[in-house]
Amino acid sequence: MTQTSANKYRTSGTRALRWLLVSMMFFAGVAGAAEAGRGVIAKAIVLEDAEAQAKAVESLAGNTEPVTRDLLTAWKEGTIYIYTAPDGAKSAVFLGSDADAEGNVGVTSVEMGEVLKGVRVARTVLDSADTDSGVRLAMKKVLDVFALSASDPAERLRMISEVGLAQDETELDALQARFKVETVGDVQRGLREAIALIELKSEDAGVRAAAAGRLGAMGSIPSRDALTALSADAVPEVAAAAVGALAAIERHLNWVNFYGTLFRGLSLGSILLVVAIGLAITFGLMGVINMAHGELIAVGAYTAYLVQNLFSTGIELSPFGMKISIPGFGYTGSNLDTYFIFALPLSFLTAAAVGILLERTVIRFLYRRPLESLLATWGVSLVLQQLFRLTFGSNNVQVYSPSWLSGNWTVFDVILGWNRLFVIAFAVAIIAGTWGLLTKTPLGLLIRAVMQNRQMAACMGVRTERVNMMTFGFGSGLAGLAGAFISQIGNVGPGMGQERIVDSFMTVVVGGVGSIAGTVIAALGIGVLDQSLQQILLNPVLGKILVLGGIILFLQWRPAGLFVTKSRSLEG
Repeated sequence: MTQTSANKYRTSGTRALRWLLVSMMFFAGVAGAAEAGRGVIAKAIVLEDAEAQAKAVESLAGNTEPVTRDLLTAWKEGTIYIYTAPDGAKSAVFLGSDADAEGNVGVTSVEMGEVLKGVRVARTVLDSADTDSGVRLAMKKVLDVFALSASDPAERLRMISEVGLAQDETELDALQARFKVETVGDVQRGLREAIALIELKSEDAGVRAAAAGRLGAMGSIPSRDALTALSADAVPEVAAAAVGALAAIERHLNWVNFYGTLFRGLSLGSILLVVAIGLAITFGLMGVINMAHGELIAVGAYTAYLVQNLFSTGIELSPFGMKISIPGFGYTGSNLDTYFIFALPLSFLTAAAVGILLERTVIRFLYRRPLESLLATWGVSLVLQQLFRLTFGSNNVQVYSPSWLSGNWTVFDVILGWNRLFVIAFAVAIIAGTWGLLTKTPLGLLIRAVMQNRQMAACMGVRTERVNMMTFGFGSGLAGLAGAFISQIGNVGPGMGQERIVDSFMTVVVGGVGSIAGTVIAALGIGVLDQSLQQILLNPVLGKILVLGGIILFLQWRPAGLFVTKSRSLEG
């Protein structure tokens, strides 16, 4: 071996030995911290002076070992006892569950974490490890540090918000220490807010004024009460900073309300659009007044309910007194989240099948006879409602939302519900699909030909009856899709369709009969207007009345709606 190789070998060996020693010291330190936590808590429990107990607990503020948290929690919850040995020595113990015939149980030492051999005692000879308010306050401070370091960012943010709103100056060091190592943006913002809230209690006027300025720049809505109290501060500069911060927060709150109203309006308009787009095809393009359109929505919603049950416990129905039982897949929890993925296409197909059956048995004989079609489909809607009651009962059924539709995002304090975001995206997809079907496919060409001039299309060899059937089935399927989504945000019952049929016709008429683009604009416009008026008037009923009155006045001005569909038919 050369001298150079030997030096390299020795260097590598020295480096490895150094890492081994460092690792041993690290793990020894961790174990020592855990043992220190056990020892401090075990000794504090048997102290008779409550003030000394509190000081001992406070000395654990920098200890972040899980065993320290667990022991403090057990002490606080009263599951630790004090055992007095025959020689008078006292120790903190946990009770075992292995009671013998005489009722004696074994005990586990808190300090050693081991079962005390040969010791079995009755519960009555043990003393409870009681705590007073001072000890519990010290425990809370130590446990808060653990919560600030929780692995779940949402849990960290929740605890940070609680600590900040409490404005406890003793927690300031823990928050600042956490801020130095925090990497999640939302939690960092929460830490800045909590630190500033606590600094509002500082004895230094400059610190109070600076904290108020930071809260105003952040648009901190939770700090309004604290800033309102600070606006009466004896120091003019501090009071002025608090007033300025309140004004900045109020401006921020106005923008939050504006964007929140806009989002809710868009989501409401999207729901109206999902409900009305199928009607825009059957009523607008085909000229059929289908009063059973609402019941097709209910068909889609009940289909989602059946698929949900099929994925879990099974289906139990009693139509006309006959018992029907279909075993389910037995899924629970997160496995059940997949049911809605299957419910969407099945809701479309089921409602489309019902719509085709309705068109083949009733509607086909009533084309160009609006009054008769209105009365006939109204009768069909009553029959379907009664069928729902006989099959599913008169009460609403529960359709659960999958977890991926149950939460929300918060963007600059504007809450964006996942279910509302989904319906917006859902409506966009439906519009894109409908537009593509009508303009880019052979079926769409046939639908437009029949819509513009039915007799001429028939003379050109178009099988108008088949086109009518497929068009009506497509519009009915869209109603079923609407029902599947409405089941996630509203009640599912026999009368759910009647609650939405008027809004559907209103949307189609305002947009212009036969105009898909008009239906889109009308649905979004009505949704945003409705939410805006409710926000301004703070009265949902009055807001809806004003929306309806505005629609009536609009139709007086433009009876044909926003867009008039032109036809080459001699019938007009």
